[in-house]
Amino acid sequence: MNDFIKIRGGKPLEGTVKISSSKNATVAVLPAVVLASEIVKLYDVPEIEDINALIFLLRKLNISVEKNDDNLTIDPTDIKNVVLDFDEVRKLRASYYFMGALLGRFKHVRMLYPGGCNLGPRPIDLHLKGFESLGARITTDNDMIEINAEHLVGDEIYLDIASVGATINIILAAIFAEGRTVIHNAAKEPEIIDLSSMLNKMGARIRGAGTSDITIIGVSRLKGCIHDIIPDRIEAGTYICLAAAVGKDILIENVIPQHIEALISKLEEAGAKIETGVDYVHVYESNDLKAIDIQTQTFPGFATDLQQPITPLLCKAKGKSHVVETIYPERFKHCNELIKMGANIECNEAKANIYGPVQLHGTKIRATDLRCGAALIIAALMADGETIIEDAYHIYRGYEGIVEKLKGLGADAE
Repeated sequence: MNDFIKIRGGKPLEGTVKISSSKNATVAVLPAVVLASEIVKLYDVPEIEDINALIFLLRKLNISVEKNDDNLTIDPTDIKNVVLDFDEVRKLRASYYFMGALLGRFKHVRMLYPGGCNLGPRPIDLHLKGFESLGARITTDNDMIEINAEHLVGDEIYLDIASVGATINIILAAIFAEGRTVIHNAAKEPEIIDLSSMLNKMGARIRGAGTSDITIIGVSRLKGCIHDIIPDRIEAGTYICLAAAVGKDILIENVIPQHIEALISKLEEAGAKIETGVDYVHVYESNDLKAIDIQTQTFPGFATDLQQPITPLLCKAKGKSHVVETIYPERFKHCNELIKMGANIECNEAKANIYGPVQLHGTKIRATDLRCGAALIIAALMADGETIIEDAYHIYRGYEGIVEKLKGLGADAE
């Protein structure tokens, strides 16, 4: 695939942009529909490639999916538990949620290992240990994984790290397990709260979502429901970084500011002028930025997915900014592309020093993953001259209508 985005930068942006619903919440909610015995309606589903891949997989499971604008009507009543050996499984990391959902519903799943962005080792051992604690047996054959259980029984499960994926997958598998399951050291991300809220509407008994201890009491059946997905905090954070970097006056709507408090706090520390409301963030022209130190953490700390989008902004800040990546140590591939644009960055073992201010210059660069692509969009808007971002399909995986939204703010992009 040879998609590219062309941007002519150096132009201050202004206007209003509306944030789409959460990619990370939707990619968990869609596989969860496997557990329902009635129709589920989802509103404001983002039109992005990862969602299209999941819809493809749902249909392969003989689940009816009807699209009406941004809304989905999903009917799982004729579901069939087929082997998921399609390329779409390899295209996105979140395909692994079918493991927990199909195991929970059928006590059996066979599928390819999941794919996704290349961010270094991303094992699923915590997911598999959780399934085993519930009574499942796991076998692997080349790039296929098979999980079976005669029956699932609730258990106390301790996660070595607060993994979002493992937390969600264990919730999905435990919905129909006998008795009580407790996940200790569970992840606290808003997407887990959103998923649990939907499942509880359907008849699940989940308590403690958003805390480090989540309890699931097994039930025998889930009904349908209507569910609105939360706004995308990473998309919101990306546009806030963009606004602080090249904005004159940008209003970002459909935001839950509490979900990105760590980012907003760091940007204000750097000197950005930001105002927050109940469901919006207003960013004013931000000059004379100063260097800051960032360390990524699990929620509510600074999100790893926003480490890359904030980096171009730090090229504009005066002094040496220091960034430490604790979640995905290899998440610095964007730095090599920024250096091609004139950035002064030193990278070394999950750490980066960014020296500024420097003027970035347009050139040909490549998006190596989703959030790298977001960082390069911001860098291209900051740069003088024309920038061509190759492999832009990575960006379309997680940002709905990004070129149209940029044009709406006055960007010269195509």
